[in-house]
Amino acid sequence: MSSFTSKYPHGEIPSLNHDGLLNRRQFLGQMGTGLGGIALACLLAEEARAATDTSPLAPKSPHFPAKAKRIVQIFCPGAVSQLDTFDYKPELIRMHGQPMPGEEKLVTFQGGNGALMKSPWGWKQHGKSGKWVSDLLPHLAECVDDIAFVHSLTAKSNTHGPAMLQMNTGFILEGFPSMGAWVTYALGTMNQNLPAFVAIPDPRGMPPNGPANWSGGFLPATFQGTPFSNDQPIANLKSPAGGGTAREHELREFLDTLNREHLRHNPGQSELSARIGAYELAARMQLSAPEATDISRESRETLALYGADSADPTKAGYARNCILARRLLERGVRFVQVYCGAHASAVDGFLNWDAHKTLKKDYERHAPIMDQPTAALLHDLKRRGLLEDTLVLWTTEFGRMPTHQTGSEGRDHNPMGFTAWMAGAGVKAGFSYGATDEFGYKAVEDVCTIYDFHATVLRLLGLDHKKLTFYHNGSMRRLTDVHGEVIRPLIA
Repeated sequence: MSSFTSKYPHGEIPSLNHDGLLNRRQFLGQMGTGLGGIALACLLAEEARAATDTSPLAPKSPHFPAKAKRIVQIFCPGAVSQLDTFDYKPELIRMHGQPMPGEEKLVTFQGGNGALMKSPWGWKQHGKSGKWVSDLLPHLAECVDDIAFVHSLTAKSNTHGPAMLQMNTGFILEGFPSMGAWVTYALGTMNQNLPAFVAIPDPRGMPPNGPANWSGGFLPATFQGTPFSNDQPIANLKSPAGGGTAREHELREFLDTLNREHLRHNPGQSELSARIGAYELAARMQLSAPEATDISRESRETLALYGADSADPTKAGYARNCILARRLLERGVRFVQVYCGAHASAVDGFLNWDAHKTLKKDYERHAPIMDQPTAALLHDLKRRGLLEDTLVLWTTEFGRMPTHQTGSEGRDHNPMGFTAWMAGAGVKAGFSYGATDEFGYKAVEDVCTIYDFHATVLRLLGLDHKKLTFYHNGSMRRLTDVHGEVIRPLIA
């Protein structure tokens, strides 16, 4: 006889009141049982799926037909100024040196603001779309007919760390899964010999927040990003010295036999199966990763296209990372992040795009590093036929002010209106969505959030952002939290 006994020994249902309804105590009791049942059903469903998969990274079907199979995300830490790159404002040029109307005493992140400040660079129209682009980015200007710009993004924080987390994870606090982790959790991998999700740090160092930008959060650790670059290979991948290839294969086969036997005696343990799968992937990577990351196999023409032969070691390093990203995408890596800019330094704007004091000097250093290699990546993906099912994202954490900071020639932080863009699979090419005001200060037309941006990315992958969930700490968590709408005009 079960030790779990009912408070109603004969199975009677609690009696209803004279109106045919449960009283308050009965209602609350029944509701608590119902919520517990929902939570249990979610947990059992996740366990059942894990138990039936041979690997947590096994390929999975999207919610509906997808336009994109893979993603490469370019991230520029430090908050790139929209007003000096992609958001042309003739009124800002006309009123250069005058106070911004209605905002004469404006105080922002680092303090007071001076007069309106036009971009130090000129602007020209490019492509069949006639898109205005700053002369700062001549190579990307040639790609505008392949790009869909979003000029009306808004962020929840004006501080680099939290804002970067929001762009990468949907939240301004650490501990949440990154977009790449959500994508690999939803769709699995397209290869058996490399990680499903790779993060490529900038040659100058790690970005603000470090690994939190590609974290798996509360998702199983299998889905977190693996960081490495052309100059910094995958850690601990080489075999110990002294062992030959034949001996290595024999050892792996013996370990595989032991692991499978252990798993046979412990059926249904998804964590054990996942751990075995992780070790097997590591063994396969010892053979496949060196080939995938060896850009010396690229032609001289390709190296020159990206600028990998540049005399500037930082530009050459970022160019090699862009080539590495393309090679990983070709080999079935689902999600690749490439960083152009590193952590904050003692001098604002030295290692990333955070140009508070000397915008012209800082951007003349950063823009050539980013411009040619990023444009080359778009061109190379297109000529190889990969752009048809690869989604390219260019992102930064927020924008910058149309005024100069008091006592300087730089711009302060501005989360109220900034630019990001998409290109490739399923994207309406040569298109601009949304707008900031006449000075580029606030988003005023088709205002959108990072939640909307993420919802659109997932939609292009064939995923419904409201259905992509994971039960954690009593809540069904989403990349888009409880917000977000697909920006449908961006979709071709």
